[in-house]
Amino acid sequence: MKLHGIFGRPYLDLTGLIDTAPLAELDEEICRALPHLPPGWTGGTLKWMNVVAPWQRDDPYRDAMDAVGAMSPAERRAFVAMNPDVPPLDDGDAPLGDETDRPFNHAQCVYLEARHGVYFPWKTCVHLVENDRWEDKHSGDGKVVSEACARLMPRTVEYVRRLPFREIGRAVLFGVHPNDHAPFHRDAEPGRELSIAQSISIDPRGDKGLVLRDAQGGSRTEVTARVHWFNDMDYHGVEARPVFRYSIRVDGVFEPEFARRLRAEFG
Repeated sequence: MKLHGIFGRPYLDLTGLIDTAPLAELDEEICRALPHLPPGWTGGTLKWMNVVAPWQRDDPYRDAMDAVGAMSPAERRAFVAMNPDVPPLDDGDAPLGDETDRPFNHAQCVYLEARHGVYFPWKTCVHLVENDRWEDKHSGDGKVVSEACARLMPRTVEYVRRLPFREIGRAVLFGVHPNDHAPFHRDAEPGRELSIAQSISIDPRGDKGLVLRDAQGGSRTEVTARVHWFNDMDYHGVEARPVFRYSIRVDGVFEPEFARRLRAEFG
């Protein structure tokens, strides 16, 4: 099996097309900002969403919806009530968590981890530009930069704004904590999407260690470029290491001239 890749390559190294000189300064700014930004935990429902790689479906890391499904009706109602910003629970089978009308807040995530052994791969998740649903991650309509991020990470926000996008639908900082891992998963199913999702990932330190694997898990390609574009129809994940690592992923629609440059450079 081979990676789907882009233009016949596992991923595109954009170092020659996008300025990486500011990344060390941005890393310093981001690290100073993170203690003052709300922690956002995510990824606890990847198995329920059916996006994890086949070889990870039966691993021992518990999915949040498995835990929620095992709750008594009373505990489930009390659990939902921990998040006053979502509607009360009317339907006992209503989905919760990522990509639903009842996303988990921080209190619920901590409870699920502490009481029910749920694993959250990303315990630092900061939205510079928020999206409501996965389907709208390429549309910039009505979206603005987070006030807190603009205030605490102004140079980083400006760097993202200068990226060659016609519009930005989502910009998220994903942090993997020491000894944690991000399960191999894919964001789109091959054969169902007409085109490769346009995105740019920024790894300011170059140590994130994003790994791409084919559908059978038989290959392993580590992304070493500090600025890159990968095909999210390929399974991708981050293996455990004893240090905190992060990257910023920006989704949207490329400027037509940049898309032409990519094809001329790599196609």
